[in-house]
Amino acid sequence: MSGGVRAVRVFGATVDDQTRCVHYRTEVDVVAMKFACCGRYYPCHLCHAEDADHEAQTWPPEQWSEPAVLCGVCKGEMAIEDYLAATSCPSCGARFNERCAAHRHLYFG
Repeated sequence: MSGGVRAVRVFGATVDDQTRCVHYRTEVDVVAMKFACCGRYYPCHLCHAEDADHEAQTWPPEQWSEPAVLCGVCKGEMAIEDYLAATSCPSCGARFNERCAAHRHLYFG
């Protein structure tokens, strides 16, 4: 793909090609998180719990510059710190679900 975007596999119970899953599938549920424990992208913590054979680990703050968030609309990856400061994708403008902040502790330590 052009523009630095590469094909990324998203694991778990996805329901479309924009990373929505059986647990979270509203219009704004368009991000997948790369889990620190396995390096795999999942649409949500529940998908990881159901699919992975290990406990989830969070990203420590000193690694928040790592690209670990995937926009399901444009397939662009962003650093954790950029995602945490955004309400929409910096590449394509797709709006993110602001209620995901309630689950921040499950992904980012």
